[in-house]
Amino acid sequence: GAHVIRYGNMRDLCLGIEVVLADGRIWNGLSELRKDNHGYDLRNLLIGSEGTLGVITAANLRLFPQHAERVAALAHIKAPEDALELLGLAHDRFGHMVTAFELMSRTGFEFIAETMPEFPMPFSTPHEWAALIEVGSECAFGLHDHFIDLLGAAAEKSLIADALVADAEGRIQRFWELRERIPEANRLIGSVSSHDISVPIESIAAFICEASREVAALGPFRINCFGHVGDGNLHFNVFPPAGRGNEHFSAARDTVREAVNASVRRFGGSTSAEHGTGRVKAVELSRFGDSVYLDALRSIKRALDPANIMNPGAVLARRPGR
Repeated sequence: GAHVIRYGNMRDLCLGIEVVLADGRIWNGLSELRKDNHGYDLRNLLIGSEGTLGVITAANLRLFPQHAERVAALAHIKAPEDALELLGLAHDRFGHMVTAFELMSRTGFEFIAETMPEFPMPFSTPHEWAALIEVGSECAFGLHDHFIDLLGAAAEKSLIADALVADAEGRIQRFWELRERIPEANRLIGSVSSHDISVPIESIAAFICEASREVAALGPFRINCFGHVGDGNLHFNVFPPAGRGNEHFSAARDTVREAVNASVRRFGGSTSAEHGTGRVKAVELSRFGDSVYLDALRSIKRALDPANIMNPGAVLARRPGR
């Protein structure tokens, strides 16, 4: 999620797992080792299998100390390009202490105001884009003052227009509550097509521009783009125009999805960044996935689950007549 930039994906935090395999045997891989290069990485294979190779019943997780200091800012920015430059500036100053960097479009704030008018908005007039930046330190050294210096440097470079800063837990949580209201508002409005994608970080701005142009050519859609800029993961969601429901655009859903996904592929990205492949994206994986990779997946599936009883149809699409 939002803190992958600092801590890595969930699979990076699993030191070991226990798994029940398709034949009923239990693999006890509950290792606590940080280094173990014996043979194949069965742990990561099973973590990424989405239940198609086994059921994970236990896990050893890597933990981190709580922060001694934590500070966040909600900043107005003009464009995604500025967000990328601001992210680079934050990394130059704080390195691994940058714990989150979120990008939010104006549409997200408008959706919250439309569906949850009682929710207090931080800015009376939102800009086209906003960034939520969080920095945390495991030791106290005056982080707040250094963070203010970062924002001052960003303002001098015209990367931010204005910003709200918080170092108290309650105020930081209010920033995050705003961010988490965006997907809630999305669900209330109802999307035509939702996309959990990732592209190389340096390509984020170019992808947003191209994909938005491709969608605009298909109709008067609204786009709510937000996500985890620090790791290249965006939620690029397409909605009907104001005043109309998504049921009026069901015929356009596949066309919109393919337009966005084609743009993702052109940038060397992934159409399944953090929520997995499941069944919906399995067909697309079978169409556009590397053939050698897919053959390897099918061979592994046959070896560990020959009767295809583990979550059939997920990850690997069912073939006609199978």
